Amino acid sequence: MTDSNKIIYTPENENNSSNNINTNYNSNNPILECKNLVKNFSGKQALKGIDLSINRGRIVGLLGPNGSGKSTLIKLANGLLTPSSGQILINGNAPGIETKKIVSYLPERTYLNDWMKVSDIINFFKDFYDNFNTEKAYDMLKKLNINPNDKLKTMSKGTKEKVQLILVMSREADLYFLDEPIAGVDPAARDYILNTIITNYNENATVVISTHLITDIERILDDVIFISYGEIFLTKSVDEIRENEGKSVDALFREVFKC
Repeated sequence: MTDSNKIIYTPENENNSSNNINTNYNSNNPILECKNLVKNFSGKQALKGIDLSINRGRIVGLLGPNGSGKSTLIKLANGLLTPSSGQILINGNAPGIETKKIVSYLPERTYLNDWMKVSDIINFFKDFYDNFNTEKAYDMLKKLNINPNDKLKTMSKGTKEKVQLILVMSREADLYFLDEPIAGVDPAARDYILNTIITNYNENATVVISTHLITDIERILDDVIFISYGEIFLTKSVDEIRENEGKSVDALFREVFKC
């Protein structure tokens, strides 16, 4: 029997027109679907016909070695790349204007302008996103001892990444994509950042985290996706791995990918 809260494979059995925008919310529908998704770069396949469905209300680890296709999948979901063939759907829609309203994305590299004050960036996000929660943003800044009047150019790389995470998690989104959210911060701040992730999204939202720091992040994950050479190798809940495999996600990852 399939648990509706778990990641499941979804065969390509429907042809949804990307011209029909779905604005209806249904907690039983997957927030993200990939149907025979292929992405080629100069003749090389980065994604090889992925079929995948991710449900709402889960924190999902997208795990794989460098070059496995993690970032390509995330960029496709955010509309930064287009599929070579197949489909990727967010709430039943192809990535575009409608999906950007419900997706909040933390890229691996900092994209904010150094000359801006944090308060200026918050005002920009408030004007640009209807679902941006200013009060939440300032509260998280206070807890991390970040002065909103400081300019980014005066901050360390780690502090800039904290600011970027705060901006992403201050949106009341349905789907969050976090690409290496704790890679550039000191270990002492990681616990706070992880707690920030799990306490600042609603129970019907989904968080997809791409990371190589599996030991640090495993405790907050509900499900994991192992991806290798553009193919889905494994999708399981963390509980299933511990019960059936008798080991941690990190241990299984190291065994599978011989780390």
